[in-house]
Amino acid sequence: MEDKKIQQSKLDAVAGLKDQFGKSNGFFFADYRGLTVQKITELRRELAKSGGEIHIIKNNFAKIALRQIDVEGLDEVLKGPTAVALINDEAGPVAKVLVNFAKDKEIPFEIKGGYIEGGLYDKGQVEAFSKLPTRLELIQILMGTMKAPVQNFVLVANGVASKLVRTLAAVAEIKES
Repeated sequence: MEDKKIQQSKLDAVAGLKDQFGKSNGFFFADYRGLTVQKITELRRELAKSGGEIHIIKNNFAKIALRQIDVEGLDEVLKGPTAVALINDEAGPVAKVLVNFAKDKEIPFEIKGGYIEGGLYDKGQVEAFSKLPTRLELIQILMGTMKAPVQNFVLVANGVASKLVRTLAAVAEIKES
């Protein structure tokens, strides 16, 4: 049997993908077939604002790189022209950008699936995930909920104090007359 000599450029490409996948908090895969350079550039800008980046990848290289970082089960989404959106920060905003971009019927862009924190997501699950509140929105909701009892207490305490002042003023007015 012959030993196959693998080109260094291919090894470097796989190592680069492995490094990118390893550094990201997750990734989404999409079919970008037919997208213009202008639309891809627009998508790149939107993703950069939300903590993500998109790259066109070779499926075979991606499969090898993913196996090397112990990510399995993505062979189904790695068919046909594939773009990968890497999540550098929080997954929710990146998913929202991708889902909103895919909603435009004039643009040939379709989400295939994703991988976030050890879980595989199909197209429907990515869309559902994009509708969840982000971490910042959840913190805002929590702070509003925590602040409400204190606000209510202050309003009640102010109400009691102002009622006492009004009562004392009325008593003083009655005694004067």
